[in-house]
Amino acid sequence: MAGSKGVDLVPRIASLVPSITELLVDLGLAPWIVARTGFCIHPREVVRTIQKVGGTKDVQLEKLERLAPTHVVVNVDENTRETVEALRRFVPEVVVTHPCDPRDNLALYTQMAEVFGAWGEVRARAAAWSEALHRELDRLEAQRWSERRVLYAIWRDPWMTVARDTYISRMLALVGWHTWPAVEGGPSGAARYPAFEFDERLVSEVEEVLLSSEPYRFTEAHVAEVSARLQALGSAARVRLIDAEMVSWYGSRAVRGLRYLAEFAAP
Repeated sequence: MAGSKGVDLVPRIASLVPSITELLVDLGLAPWIVARTGFCIHPREVVRTIQKVGGTKDVQLEKLERLAPTHVVVNVDENTRETVEALRRFVPEVVVTHPCDPRDNLALYTQMAEVFGAWGEVRARAAAWSEALHRELDRLEAQRWSERRVLYAIWRDPWMTVARDTYISRMLALVGWHTWPAVEGGPSGAARYPAFEFDERLVSEVEEVLLSSEPYRFTEAHVAEVSARLQALGSAARVRLIDAEMVSWYGSRAVRGLRYLAEFAAP
């Protein structure tokens, strides 16, 4: 069977992006996935049989090379430039992804179909995911949402949030929630996830604080801690935990993520 570059081969796919590992499985490509990161945890019953090659930022390149992948899927935010440059020395095709908006999933499905469409039912499944995403986007856009300024925390010590041009921020914007502070992070780099301090000026401007479940796993104890800190600063902002997988994972998870967000943001 011909591959995406016209070479007759059986694909050996490595995914270094958790959400795209899940997408590849949902596209029917599980039989050809030979490697994943330790953070690629969905779907659990499938990925537990796939070799782990480190994390997204600390890939075990020698181990990966021994697995002889024909394709490695990477992401601009998830993986480092140094990793990608090293991969190009021994991987025939490095597939670079960078969704920055929920609508970018449509292009992502198309990209996966173009790269892997020669195997299984990938093209048909990609088209089905596109239709499902269109339906959920249309449903969200048909609703009227109350505008809110939200502080979305992804880390503590130091406290970190998301810039306006990240996938998470644009996901929240679909329900009228605008991440605060209103900063742009650029196409890549640390500025996309800026540090912040809980001070009187910042908390006076936000109406809700969302504590994410990853990469830092916030708990109800943190909700109580942050609520007390806000009250001490004279803020009545609500503090809640949010399932980060549902608002930060692109690929097939985005369809369920849009449904989750609609319920989470409902009055």
